[in-house]
Formats: sequence, structure tokens, C-alpha cells
Amino acid sequence: MARVKRGAHRRAKRKRLLKRAKGFYQTKSKLYQAAQEAVDKSLHYAYTGRRRKKRDFRRLWVVRINAAAREHGLSYGQLIHGLKVVGVGLDRRSLADLAVKHPSAFASLAAQAQKAQPARA
Repeated sequence: MARVKRGAHRRAKRKRLLKRAKGFYQTKSKLYQAAQEAVDKSLHYAYTGRRRKKRDFRRLWVVRINAAAREHGLSYGQLIHGLKVVGVGLDRRSLADLAVKHPSAFASLAAQAQKAQPARA
């Protein structure tokens, strides 16, 4: 079996990894093994962060919608249910945007949701 030395390939691989670790703290940007661990961890954080971002934004939108709904005498759940009954198909991102930038438009949606609420005895 022939001997494989891997000189150029190994050097290119290490160079690529150290380039990714540029700017990391102390040995994490200079030594191969430490850099490899740091890059793997950072890629994991990036992957997790992309999923986390979706959750965080949805929570922010819900908080904004709830705050605006309470100004019109509704809770978040009542507003969403009322809009669903009326047939308004806006997503939470659009509703939060309306609540912040166009309060009068949000007020009309809240009024529609209020009418859809069953009368309490």
C-alpha cells in the first residue's frame, strides 16, 4: 500500500479552520485543536441562534399585540380569537407592526374583534 503524506491538503485544511477562528480569544485563534473546538462550538451557537431568533421575535410580537389589545379593553387571547372568528388572517408580525406604527388601523381591528366576543352574562 502506498504511503499518504497529505502535506498540502492538511495545511489547507488547517489554514481554512484558522481563518474561521480569526478574532477568537487567545489560543482559540492560533492553535489548531483549540481553534477547532471553538469553531465547532460557534457553529453550534449560530445554528441554535437561528432557531432561537424565530422564538424571540414571536414573543416580542405577542407582547406588543397584548399591550395594544389591553388599551382597547381586550386580552391577547380575546383579540386573536375575535380576529379568527371575524376572518381576519393577519399574522402576529403584521399585527405587531400595526399596533406600533398604525394605532388607528389596529383600533379598527380591535373593534371588530370586540364585536365578535360573546356577550357575558
